[in-house]
Amino acid sequence: MSAREFNFDGLVGPSHNYAGLSFGNVASFNNVKSASNPRLAALQGLAKMRALAARGFGQALLPPQDRPNFRLLRSVGFTGSDAEVLSKAAKESPVILACAYSASPMWTANAATVSPSADSADGRLHLTAANLNNKLHRAFEHAQSARALRAIFKDEKHFAVHDALPGTPAFGDEGAANHTRLCKDHGSAGVEMFVYGRTEFDASASAPKKYPARQTLEASQAVARLHGLSAGRTVYIQQNPDVIDQGVFHNDVIAVGNANALFYHEQAFADEAGALDQLRRAMAGVGADLNAIRVDTARVPVADAVASYLFNSQLLSKADGKMALVIPHECQEVVSVASYLESLVASGGAIDELIHFDLRQSMRNGGGPACLRLRVALTDAEAAAMHQGVVMTEALYHTLVAWVEKHYRDRLEPADLADPQLAIEVHNALEELSRILGLPGLYD
Repeated sequence: MSAREFNFDGLVGPSHNYAGLSFGNVASFNNVKSASNPRLAALQGLAKMRALAARGFGQALLPPQDRPNFRLLRSVGFTGSDAEVLSKAAKESPVILACAYSASPMWTANAATVSPSADSADGRLHLTAANLNNKLHRAFEHAQSARALRAIFKDEKHFAVHDALPGTPAFGDEGAANHTRLCKDHGSAGVEMFVYGRTEFDASASAPKKYPARQTLEASQAVARLHGLSAGRTVYIQQNPDVIDQGVFHNDVIAVGNANALFYHEQAFADEAGALDQLRRAMAGVGADLNAIRVDTARVPVADAVASYLFNSQLLSKADGKMALVIPHECQEVVSVASYLESLVASGGAIDELIHFDLRQSMRNGGGPACLRLRVALTDAEAAAMHQGVVMTEALYHTLVAWVEKHYRDRLEPADLADPQLAIEVHNALEELSRILGLPGLYD
């Protein structure tokens, strides 16, 4: 059955700010407490969506989440009116206030794990909202993520949206950022690769020493069960603990896959040879050969890969059978990466084009092109059954640009989070957005 891949990009929210909340994410920590530009961040993201849609790639969006998260603030003891809650939080715990205002849902690679209908036992597309329980500012996202996904994928004949796994350390789940689907084509059965950082129930297993491993093997296995995946077409691979300690907080910072291609760094996996062997055997079962594109440490050190977000790029199939790599401008600013990419596209291999975007506002907060999108392979019937109001068109682009320019601030300082007016501005903006996207009640 034919299918087309859609990338659902996160629309950056009006409270985009640099609070440095994500320990283990080097870029996020390096820019802590600097001023952000929410308007520019949203416009940069929209420009990327528009350009890819114009190229013929399937492109849609996921809306921002309601901010500030008063549920979080009230659950930890801040009481009174909304204004009083904000005032108390700003005075007593500005870090918790920053968590409540976080615009991190923009990185929709963490919103859910997605298994296409070609892979599932019941022939439906399955999505499981990620619990993101490793970080306070993200641990509350899954409720709104599931709500938005159910509004977009509401036809239960075609779609199954699962609630997040239990919010305990054993089931730490970061969504598609640690999940890659490899296949012959998007409509045929594929191999689902889950990459985990640690094993909860095996104390002898290796784990990082400096930064947390956010994805567990147990969570990955649970998602595979929920989605009804075939054991023979599901592969579990451990991420290299050493690269986690170098700032590779998700697998999508060190590897990216598309169709039968896996573009990865030499140090990505704990057991490189074993990982590739598993993938080759599983791929043979779906009639495909694995195209492993390895980047040697000698060409691109891990530090340069992290600084440039080389692997946090989108790998997209083009109509001519080749692939394009969607990269941030930072890839051209790191000498080793720029040199490698020049040789890559000239090599005559699967990747023959680079598409550059300025995503500096997102990059400074620790998220590149791949962080901003959730990949969803849809058959024609499924694409028609999903909510159409989130599909990127030229008309929607212009409407959203006008909406951003009307509602978003062009400068946001950490101290501004204490301003009750900001909460009002965000609420008004999102109420209007729900009408634009045809999703009434999304923020009730």
